[in-house]
Amino acid sequence: MNDVEKTKIERTNSGKRMRRRKRMLTVYAFTVIIIVLTIGITMCFTFLFNIDKIVVSGESEDYTSLQIVEASEINAGDNMLRLDAKRAERKILEKLIYVETADVGRDFPSTLRINVTRCIPGFNIRYDGGVLLVSRRGKILSDGEVYTDIEKIPIISGYTPSEKTVGKMIKSENPDKDEAFAQFISRFENGEGGDISSVDLSNEYDIVVTYRNGMIFRMGNWSDIGYKLDLAETVMNDENISGKKGYLTMVGKNQCSFRSSGEQEITAETTAPVSTDELGQSVTETTITTAAAEVYGF
Repeated sequence: MNDVEKTKIERTNSGKRMRRRKRMLTVYAFTVIIIVLTIGITMCFTFLFNIDKIVVSGESEDYTSLQIVEASEINAGDNMLRLDAKRAERKILEKLIYVETADVGRDFPSTLRINVTRCIPGFNIRYDGGVLLVSRRGKILSDGEVYTDIEKIPIISGYTPSEKTVGKMIKSENPDKDEAFAQFISRFENGEGGDISSVDLSNEYDIVVTYRNGMIFRMGNWSDIGYKLDLAETVMNDENISGKKGYLTMVGKNQCSFRSSGEQEITAETTAPVSTDELGQSVTETTITTAAAEVYGF
């Protein structure tokens, strides 16, 4: 009987020892994993993945690769995991005026790639103090007193810029004019709009676009500018109008009227002060007389 009880006690003690041993092994393994991970992470953020090659690509006629790298404030030997790529991109754009976009990318284990695009002059912005030359994406390139290449670059008047610092993105005092200009930027950025010679934003409810072929387009307010420009171009390319000079006027939301230079001018009579909804659509009633005009709707 005593032998039986002794055997049971030994088995119980043996089971407890095994469980303790498993727990200790688990704790030991977990500790080893933590130590290995800590060492690995420390190595990655110290001497592993350090930059030993910087490759600069893209379009940059005004700056050398060295100037671009210096502007980024990135140095050989910097750790790629600790690198703030967005900050480096901002530094390039701030320091190099004629760089339009900058993209900093990592090519592990040790190569950094910087791709840039050059600014393409897109607009002459006329304001009370002079003329701002602005890129197609809205970056201010210069502040002077004369227009730049007006045979190719349109003149924007009535924009009232609030930001005039070279190297910054242009802004207007009027948010509606900002919205209108953003739509023109989108047009030019897509490679269209080169046939426009000037845009008058003095009245954001009555924007006037002058084309290089002599056509003048009164498009109304700032909503759906892309659609309105498409409609105007469709009318100008009509076989009955192509080659003529005159005036285009938006009639409602989807019609455009044409009047040649020798015909009676289209007049608009507004029955109430102009106001718009949140989308920039006119909410007043307007009576439009289109004497001696052709009206096109699409």
